[in-house]
Amino acid sequence: MAGIGINTFISGSAMLLAAEEEGRIFGLDAQLLFDVCVQGLAVFLLFIFLSYILINPVRKVLEDRQNKIQQDIQSAENDKAEAAKLKADYDARIKQADTEAGEILDAARKKAVKNEEKIVAEAREEAGRIISTANREAELEKSRVKDEVKQEIIGVATVMAGKLVAGEMDEKKQQALIDETLQEMGEDTWLNK
Repeated sequence: MAGIGINTFISGSAMLLAAEEEGRIFGLDAQLLFDVCVQGLAVFLLFIFLSYILINPVRKVLEDRQNKIQQDIQSAENDKAEAAKLKADYDARIKQADTEAGEILDAARKKAVKNEEKIVAEAREEAGRIISTANREAELEKSRVKDEVKQEIIGVATVMAGKLVAGEMDEKKQQALIDETLQEMGEDTWLNK
């Protein structure tokens, strides 16, 4: 192998010397064209080989990544739509809960008003009973006082009758006797009616 490399070097140097002698930098001959074609073919084959080994896997990775990104975008859109649906559902539930709370408060207010009316009615009935009882007691007391006054009057009349029978009296004596009896009974008896 080293011999081939030296031979090629020597032949390449010889061609350069020959080209310099002719006044050209390099000689365009069949060997040079063949070498250029072989190198071009080698580069082309190397390109195809590297494309197969490197570019196709990279292309596949890029396609997979693009597909994953598309799936993520689709998933995000689905999640966004579902979130909007859930938000609408929660908003509807909140409105329904507000409505139910209002209905419950209205029912509680109505119940409180009914209870208030019931309590007021019971209090009025109780007040009526108390007033009725007080009126009955006042009537009984009034009746008792009247009976006492009657008893006092009867007692006074009896005393007066006894004094009249004991002696005949003239009008002046009668008036003096009534005044004396009234003073004995006291003014409080006649003032209580």
